[in-house]
Amino acid sequence: MEVIQLLISGVSQGCVYGLIALGFVLIYKATEMVNFAQGDIMMIGAFIAFTFINLLGWPFVWGFLAALAVMALLGAVTERLLLRPMIGEPHFAVLMLTIGLGFVLRTVAGERWGSEPKTLDLPWGSAVWRFGEVTVGGDDLAVVGGTLALCALLYLFFRFTRLGIAMQAASQNQLAAFYVGIPVKRVFGLVWALAAVLAACAGVLAPGGVIDPNIGFIGIKAFAAAIVGGLGSLPGAILGGLLVGLSEHLAVRFMWPGFSDVSAYVLLLAMLMIRPEGLFAAMQQKKV
Repeated sequence: MEVIQLLISGVSQGCVYGLIALGFVLIYKATEMVNFAQGDIMMIGAFIAFTFINLLGWPFVWGFLAALAVMALLGAVTERLLLRPMIGEPHFAVLMLTIGLGFVLRTVAGERWGSEPKTLDLPWGSAVWRFGEVTVGGDDLAVVGGTLALCALLYLFFRFTRLGIAMQAASQNQLAAFYVGIPVKRVFGLVWALAAVLAACAGVLAPGGVIDPNIGFIGIKAFAAAIVGGLGSLPGAILGGLLVGLSEHLAVRFMWPGFSDVSAYVLLLAMLMIRPEGLFAAMQQKKV
């Protein structure tokens, strides 16, 4: 029963990693940039939802939607003001810019909301269902259900909408997309907006609903999940997140104390040694 409980916790935590990893993959596929501020964007999204729901007293649904709208705007503005001027610059410079952006976001969050942990008022609250010795929390069901719903919406968006198809075209061949009339730079802004929305969803749905300025560091584990699944694959991001979450929780039972904290990185190293392109080998080989 203990193993089943750990599996449930691992899947719910893995869904959070997977949602953040989706943002890494979306941005990388479209722009070939790695956004190491993705975890901190998740943290900001959670705090904005906290402001609407807890501080302003908005109903959860409206507060959540308002937070997503703010995060979409923040993502688009970030791309326009910070990342677009970096087009053509070395990838290392862009990487350092996103790391610096993460530090700025953590500092702003600490100054605005304080460093003490805050708890979101969530409609599922402390709901618990017991099946013998196994306990399933409302937050576990919320994050798993939310992840499934978001994956379905993303599939429909990229499969059946003109904007989604344009995003795919721009990610596969920017020059060809430009020649057929797709506004590639505008698509980049929309990709950053979508990645910020997914990160905010992860921040709100994360089990427990506890947030503080340092929760953005889980973005590092989400990046490991993206690599494990394949940095060019959206399904791989979810699978990688689940593998990282499960390894983290199962390590508590089967490995020595403290191993769970590094299990994501051990999994990452093993994947880089065995299958560097990830489980879903969607990364394109290029001459460098």
